Amino acid sequence: MNIKKAYNFKEVNELVTCSGTLKKVNLQSLFDEGYQVVINLLPDDSEYAVEGEKRAFEESGIHYVYIPVDWDEPKQSDFETFESELKSSEGKKVHIHCAANFRVTAFYSIYAFRNRGWSKSELSGFVGSIWQLSEYPVWDKFVSGYINKTQRD
Repeated sequence: MNIKKAYNFKEVNELVTCSGTLKKVNLQSLFDEGYQVVINLLPDDSEYAVEGEKRAFEESGIHYVYIPVDWDEPKQSDFETFESELKSSEGKKVHIHCAANFRVTAFYSIYAFRNRGWSKSELSGFVGSIWQLSEYPVWDKFVSGYINKTQRD
């Protein structure tokens, strides 16, 4: 299956896409579509994880980044690693995934708010196109914490 048919697939721009699980995706298709980096925020012990995913991507020549984000306790250090990896992947075609594209949309929206000049409205709209932060207090607090501490000139 093509990546665009992955669960909750979303195209951010011509170089960045995101989705939920890649269980039914032909991983080789990402290489064929020109992806150079895959960032996985889904812990390997999740029922939605793809066994051997890291090996499959690395064998295809795709740089693979594994940042297992605990759904019940996202950490600042997880986001900082994510932010660093995205910054180092500037100009490359990147796909980011987790189980349902919840973790990803939260992390990417914070990233774009801090580094791409997204407004609070753009951040909320991006996350809201997939899920509602207000339904998950841990995540609402996590995202709000970054919004509140990001200073704008």
